[in-house]
Amino acid sequence: MPLAAALGAIEDGFASDAWPLPSLDPRRVSLIGVRALDDGERALVGRLGLAVSTMSEIDRRGVEEVVRDALERARGARFVHVSLDMDVIDPDVAPGVGTPVRGGLSYREAHLAMELIAESGVADSLEIVEVNPILDRENETARLAVELAASALGARIL
Repeated sequence: MPLAAALGAIEDGFASDAWPLPSLDPRRVSLIGVRALDDGERALVGRLGLAVSTMSEIDRRGVEEVVRDALERARGARFVHVSLDMDVIDPDVAPGVGTPVRGGLSYREAHLAMELIAESGVADSLEIVEVNPILDRENETARLAVELAASALGARIL
């Protein structure tokens, strides 16, 4: 919903003088690791021409190539925001999320994606969403979210 609002794809209830809509150029938006879209989302993605990389595409092309393409798409924007939805990560690695769906990014794929973001120097801001402590196991997902934030900010595992 926030992305659709920022793209100006929702009725004018979100528009204001302080925040004119659309505030994003859909040609610079990339969705990575998508496993499911409802009919409305599918129609909106098609209408706006958003770049969508499914997990199947990541399996075929590799996370590095997919993330590099997304970063190139964003390059040159006045402001680049990265939103990491922890639901994109496989629930075997990140169990404490709102919508756990098997077949997501692995631990290493998630770290590599964040490392590539740090190396690119393109990102101006980062948010990490969908950590649900009630569903987590021994704070595993929350700890992973912190590790991924560190990777996005330049930390390396080795």
